[in-house]
Amino acid sequence: MNRLTLVLLTALAPIAWGTTYLVTTELLPAGHPLFAGLLRSLPAGLLAVLISRRLARGAWWGKAFVLGALNIGAFFPLLFLAAERLPGGVAAAVAGAQPLIVLILGALVLQERIRPLAAAAAVIGAGGVALVVLGPAAQLDAWGVLAALGGVTATGVGMILTKRWGRPSGVGPVAYAGWQLTAGGLLLLPLTLLVEGVPAEIDASAALGYLWLGTVGGIVAYTLWFRGVQQLPVIAPGLLALLSPLVATALGVLVAGERFTLTQALGLALAIGALVLGQVITRPLRASRPATTESDAAAALAAPR
Repeated sequence: MNRLTLVLLTALAPIAWGTTYLVTTELLPAGHPLFAGLLRSLPAGLLAVLISRRLARGAWWGKAFVLGALNIGAFFPLLFLAAERLPGGVAAAVAGAQPLIVLILGALVLQERIRPLAAAAAVIGAGGVALVVLGPAAQLDAWGVLAALGGVTATGVGMILTKRWGRPSGVGPVAYAGWQLTAGGLLLLPLTLLVEGVPAEIDASAALGYLWLGTVGGIVAYTLWFRGVQQLPVIAPGLLALLSPLVATALGVLVAGERFTLTQALGLALAIGALVLGQVITRPLRASRPATTESDAAAALAAPR
């Protein structure tokens, strides 16, 4: 698979996640965001494990639960807490800081050199997202901002560990995603039952919404995402994550009839420009097969940079 194809396939994940807000508000029963997160992760994870017929072994039981906790189990509750305490635009703007977090963590953990252009792309991307999603009446809540930062930091650490640990030999991306979705779903299960419970009624529209979140936004998106994180330089998928709030805003304009201002258009141009710049300046993949297994990942991390 060439680099452009890998980037485009990886980009499908944040594009799919960008539909979550519209699906949640238009199709799902109100007041049950954790239940939505549970159905987005646990059934999809179990299905992926069933399809792949591969269970974790040895140390990978612990690694799978750590990654599942960071990427799903911790991220969803913090995301929903931020959504409750902050306007959606503020929460999305905070999420736009993830490329910076990933860039710093990549330097600390993976010893990836911070390139000035990569840092500039991360800053421009965060600023562009802020211009797109922040309105003049945006209000800040300290706990909400901390929750949003905690959520993007958790997934940022998850991205770094995903790249550092690689994948066990002989395990495909579907099984790998399934382990994490199942682990995250199992962590969400008691929290969902204790805090929210099950909606009193799930109609056909809600069932369709849950199906979309669990398939396209769950097993498909996470399989593509984890593969891209492992095979691309760390900042590349970090910047691709900016697509999620941009797609959410675009759907709000196209489907929900929201207004789109000149300032938002400028922010969109900046964010897309930063995203493209981040893919151009990162080191090209080697002609040989990228590091996707545990042994290959260790060799890649030991290589001079």
